[in-house]
Amino acid sequence: MVPINADHRDLRLDLCRGLALWFVLLDHVPDNGMSWLTLRNYGFSDTTEVFFFVSGYTCMIAYGNALHERGWRTTVARALQRGWEIYVAFLLLLLAYFALVQLLGGTKEYLDDTNTGAFFADSGAAVVRILLLQYMPVNTDVLPAFVLLHGGFPALLWLLNRTPSATLAGSFLLYLAAHLLDWDLPAWPRGEWYFNPLAWQVLFVFGAWYATANATWLASFVQSNTAMAIAVLYLAFSFAVVLSWHFHALEALLPQEFMKLIYPIDKSSLSPLRLFHFLALAAMTARLLRHDWHGLMTPGIMAMIRCGENSLPIYCLSVPLAFVAQVVLKQVYGGFAMQVAVSFAGIALMIAAATLMTWTAKLDRRGPKLF
Repeated sequence: MVPINADHRDLRLDLCRGLALWFVLLDHVPDNGMSWLTLRNYGFSDTTEVFFFVSGYTCMIAYGNALHERGWRTTVARALQRGWEIYVAFLLLLLAYFALVQLLGGTKEYLDDTNTGAFFADSGAAVVRILLLQYMPVNTDVLPAFVLLHGGFPALLWLLNRTPSATLAGSFLLYLAAHLLDWDLPAWPRGEWYFNPLAWQVLFVFGAWYATANATWLASFVQSNTAMAIAVLYLAFSFAVVLSWHFHALEALLPQEFMKLIYPIDKSSLSPLRLFHFLALAAMTARLLRHDWHGLMTPGIMAMIRCGENSLPIYCLSVPLAFVAQVVLKQVYGGFAMQVAVSFAGIALMIAAATLMTWTAKLDRRGPKLF
């Protein structure tokens, strides 16, 4: 029997998001040795790609079902409501973040590390830019991209229902234009959005398209030995390149002329190498992690699933937890034992909060969390 929750969700999606949230916490703590457990040290992509793809996939399932059952009015209302929830969560997170930085930090070092100095220097202008999604302190900058994607999902759903192939092609063309023409949205006080929504939308759209019946041929290919071989070869190549970043003695073993061609491997605009790495990783995960895997019911895996079910609030919780861990490591003790302690403590708090939220959600029968 395939394990599903009350909302007929694929638990593997929540598992992947839950593990990604744990990795987010570990990666967001500077100088944390525990971050060696995360994806970013072993390949081009990291956990961000997981969120964009899975969010598009779950949006298509949830809003697609709502469209068939309730019609367009309800579907549009739900999508806009979710976009509003993410927007409000972003604003509340910033309020908590500013207060915590001022309380625990307040020094120029912490203001620079968190990109909150502009707020304390010119709060009036900062508030306006926050409301316009133009000012995003460190580790909060992914949320505005999801506000835009959820707000625009009704239009995407309309297009996918009529011309799915053309819609996916249009998404890739926009992705290419963002790269070739340097398209992005402006940020304040200077620069552009770190997570360029014109580029990152391609993973969101691809996730939504993959959830439709039109992607059955691709799902069959993903399960083939050919796809597995390609994925393994690309993951091995990515691993070798990333390993050379940490151990410079390995650089001499890689063809330097070829290496010059692949750089820069940009995260802000989702480098094609990052995109291909995620697709290879996703193909391998889909092949190896089966729907009916009994391990999904073990306590440790269920802890990840609980975090994945509540990914928006748990992500918001991870931001102040990472900052508190940073302060502890800098002002109390920064040794590896403390790095392990603050990492496990943060994950434990995330699990406890997610478990409580899932329990209360079941009591009032709230719907699935789509970010």
